[in-house]
Amino acid sequence: MSLIESHMSETDRYAYPHRVLHWLVAVVLLLSLASGLTLGFLGFEGAMERLGRAGTDFLYTAHKSLGVAMLALMTVRLLTRLLFVVPDHDPPLPPFQRILSTAVHHLLYLTLLAQPMLGWAATASGDFPVQFLHWHLPGVVPVNEALSERLFVWHGWLGWVILGLVTLHISGALYHWLIRRDNVMKRMSLL
Repeated sequence: MSLIESHMSETDRYAYPHRVLHWLVAVVLLLSLASGLTLGFLGFEGAMERLGRAGTDFLYTAHKSLGVAMLALMTVRLLTRLLFVVPDHDPPLPPFQRILSTAVHHLLYLTLLAQPMLGWAATASGDFPVQFLHWHLPGVVPVNEALSERLFVWHGWLGWVILGLVTLHISGALYHWLIRRDNVMKRMSLL
């Protein structure tokens, strides 16, 4: 344990509910990106060829369910971010790192809220079932095939933006953990 970590108190860390939500979002996000990239690369016909009807249905249902879960988790996470104090960095981050960190975090919040809403609207406007596990959820927009196609394109592009933001986020975390060896990782750890 480093000298910095030994002096770290609970007030130097994010509130426990926020830390749990962070890691739940991370798991849901990785599964969602994996299923979304698989569907994006294979397409419906390719998925049917390689996975069959049952596998394709499972993948689509899983991706939609993960999206609904992400929307719920990010809504709760946003509330915890507003309700609980965000701890200061100790030692403080240099200005460039602080600006980059803040920008990446804010963009992650924005995109992780927007992405499932885009997917929901694209699915509903394409007259496809919006599902969470075995439940069918209401569509949020009327059926409009041209709109659906446009929204699915945006959903795909936003997925790539999220992948880039996640890469920056993980790179920053690894930099603080392995190179700077400061307490940034401890602020969000569950232990």
